[in-house]
Formats: sequence, C-alpha cells, structure tokens
Amino acid sequence: MIRFLARRFGLALGTLLALSFLMYGVLNIAMDPLDDLRSSPSLNREALMEARIRQLGLDRPWWERWWQWLLDVFRGDFGEAWRSGQHVNDMLVGAIQTSVQLVFSATLIAVLVGVTVGLVSALRQYTAFDYTITFVAFVMYALPVFWFAVLLKQFGAIGVNDYLNNPVVNWPALLIVSVISGLFWAGALGGNTRRKLIVFGVAFAVTIGILAYALLSGWVENPRLGFVGVAVLGIAAAVGMTAVFAGMQNKRALYSALATAVVGVVLYMPMQYFFYYVPMSDLLALGLLVVAIIVGAAVGWAFGGPDRGVSIRGAVVVAIVQAAAIFADRVLQGWQLYVNASVIGGRPIATIGSQTPNLGGDYWITQLDKATHLVLPTIALVVISFATYTRYQRGAMLEVLNQDYIRTARAKGLPERVVIVRHALRNALMPLASVVPIDIITMIGGAVLTETIFSWAGMGRMFVNALMLSEIDPVMIYIMITGALAMIANLAADFLYAIIDPRIRVNA
Repeated sequence: MIRFLARRFGLALGTLLALSFLMYGVLNIAMDPLDDLRSSPSLNREALMEARIRQLGLDRPWWERWWQWLLDVFRGDFGEAWRSGQHVNDMLVGAIQTSVQLVFSATLIAVLVGVTVGLVSALRQYTAFDYTITFVAFVMYALPVFWFAVLLKQFGAIGVNDYLNNPVVNWPALLIVSVISGLFWAGALGGNTRRKLIVFGVAFAVTIGILAYALLSGWVENPRLGFVGVAVLGIAAAVGMTAVFAGMQNKRALYSALATAVVGVVLYMPMQYFFYYVPMSDLLALGLLVVAIIVGAAVGWAFGGPDRGVSIRGAVVVAIVQAAAIFADRVLQGWQLYVNASVIGGRPIATIGSQTPNLGGDYWITQLDKATHLVLPTIALVVISFATYTRYQRGAMLEVLNQDYIRTARAKGLPERVVIVRHALRNALMPLASVVPIDIITMIGGAVLTETIFSWAGMGRMFVNALMLSEIDPVMIYIMITGALAMIANLAADFLYAIIDPRIRVNA
C-alpha cells in the first residue's frame, strides 16, 4: 500500500510540474497584459507600458518567470491578481469554500436519487415506468443549463416568493401532483394490476393529505419538523433501511435501527436546550454528527444478530437521518425571523449570491440563509447530474442482471432482495465509482455557467475573470488545483473499486 501511494504521489507530482511548465508557456502566448495600454490614447502610454513590464517581469523570459512562480508556490505564496492587487491566497479561500458548498449538496442528492431511480428503472425494464424515466432522463440531460437556470430564477424564485406571500390552496395542482406521485410509486413498486391500484391509491391519498395539511395548517408560512416530524422520519428510515438491506425477518437489524430512532427522539428536547445555551459552529455541528454516528454504531453492535455489520450499517444511517432532522428542525425555527428581516423583504428564495449581505443574526439564521441561496443552483446541477447517474446505473444494473452468477443465485432460491442488494447492486456500482469522483472534481473546478447565472463567486468564476483580465497567477493556481484534484479523484476511484469489489486489491 505504501509503495503504491508513493508511486502514485511521485507520478502526480511529476505530471503537475510538466503541466505547470507547459501551461505557463501557453498562457504567456495567449495573454497580453499590455492589451489595454496598446490602444490607450494617453500621452504617457509608453511610460505606463514600461512600468507594467517592470511590475510583471515581462522583460524576462517566460521560463524564468515560471521558475520564480514555482518557487513562490512551494513557499505557500500563490501570487497576486495584479489588476486588483488581491492576493490569490485570499481569493482561493472564498472560491473553494463556495464551490465545495455547492458541489457537495448537489452531488449527494444527485447520486442518491439517480442511483435509486436507475436501479428501479432497470428492475422494471420495458415497462411504462422504465420508458417514462428514460424519456425524462434524456430530456434533463439535453437541457441547456443556462436556459434552465433562467427558468428556475423566474418560476422557482420569483413565482415561489410571490406564492409564499399569499399561499392559497390550488386543488387542481394538488390533484395533478398527487396523481403523478401515485403513478410513480405504482410503477416503481410494480406487481399485478391489483397491487398497482392499491399502491396508487395509497400514494395518492398520502400525497394529497400531506400537501393539503401543509397548506391549510399554515406550515408553508412557518415550516417546522418538530418532535412528531423527527420521530416519523426516524421510524421511516429504520423500517426502510431494514426492509431494503437486511430484510424484515432480520429482527436484530430491525430492533437496532428502531432503537437508534428512539434514541434520536428521546434526545430531541435535550438537544433543543443544548442548541439554545451552547454557541454553535460548523466544527461543533460536525462533532455532533460524529457522535451520532458512534452512538448508532454502538447500538447496532450491541444488538448484533446473524450479520452484525448489517445491524451497524442500518443503525448508523438512521442516526445520520435523525441528526440531520434535528439540525434541520432547529434551523427552520428561525424561519419567521429570517423572512421578516428587512434585507430579505419577505422573499426568502434567493436568486443571486451565496449569502445575503448585511443580514446579521446568529449561527442558525446564517445556515438558513445559506440553504435558501443553495436551492436554485443545487436544483440546476442536480437535474443534469441526475440524468447521467440514472442512465449509468440503469445500464450497469441491466448488464449485471444478465450475468451467470445472478441466475445461479436465483436458482439457489435466494430471496430477490438478497439477489439485488447483495449480489447485483455492489457490482453495478462499479461504473459510478469512476464517474462520481471525476464529476465532483469537475464541478469543484467550476460550474462556470451555474456560478455565473446565480452570481456565485466560486472557482469557475475566479478562473474566467482572471483569464479575461490576463492575470496569470490566479489562472495557474486554478489549473494546478484542478489538476491535483483530478489525480486525487482517480486515486479515490481505485480505492472505491477495492471497497465495492473485495477481489480487487490496491497495492504495488
């Protein structure tokens, strides 16, 4: 393992050095820092050009400037955006944080939803559900992101904000959404006609009931999860995780998941007092999440069962769901204060920027503000990524389901759940192990169009602005960071292969 990592690190370092040398030379040809002065009508134009040449060291060969830049980088000095006088180190902190914040939420949602829908679509091959999902995925994939983002700003922000100021029950719209929900679940769960009708009816009734309650009870104006919401989410996660990954006959796994959910419900009120008296921070929130994971793992280990690992995984997932629900509930408690703030003006769904200037407020208001700014750009990125992951997962799953070992597993009499989850799904995830890390790095490198349309000052915006202004230092450090991240993504894919398929070993 150490030899493998050392070899990959050495190869990556050599590649980055060669890349930096070549790109510095190319940028020296492509960029002209004197372009604005060449066409200037100023009488002292020549003097200004000489001063800039001395400032940027343009009187020296470009390879000497590259070597000096490289030495500065090794010392931790990434240079300067010479037009604004801003240090690249300072620019990177905000740009990376902004891009990672956007990419993490979008990728997490896209992977979870895309893999699930692609898996179900493969299991329902050549049905109306499969054809519909395929059509929707291709439409999403073909959407121009700039056009879709503009529509989101019009209908997802302006329209929704107008509706939130005067929410009314639109019964035809509720019926349409409920019918779509019923058709989706009936197609996803499959079965004979009688079962599909039952599933459709239940999904229709639950959907219209939840939507009607949210509108008639005032939940839309003041959203909360509360004690009941946290309890329902925890129990649903416990039952769902057990049913899918362990089977309801595995009582130990079910009891460990339910016990973890109960622990989360019991801790709901104490955590409210904790949040009230203890100043929160991102580091403390991360620490609480780690504690929740440890507690879930301990509960799963204590219950054990025929497969202790299954119990532990189920309990950990339930613990994460409960922790996220309690955190989200506390964030939503500041909704009214946030919406009524003067700088918000009753329009909480933001269309530009990653945060509201001069908002003020405590940690929880800040988190709510970040969430409202994330809504639209996250949707824009999720729609495109969802289509890709759905198609990859469907194709990989269909290929795996036709393998001999799947037919053998079914011939041995294994339950269909075991065949799909334990035998087929792990192998069908192999292609995504290559795609997802690269996609994450690509988006961290800059979702340029999305960042531009929604005015997010991320890595992509920094790169484009520096390129237009002929500022070589920000462009070079952007190239180095994205190149290094691409190599890290390839290394992460190697390790993901080893995790998914135990037959693969990462070694020298």
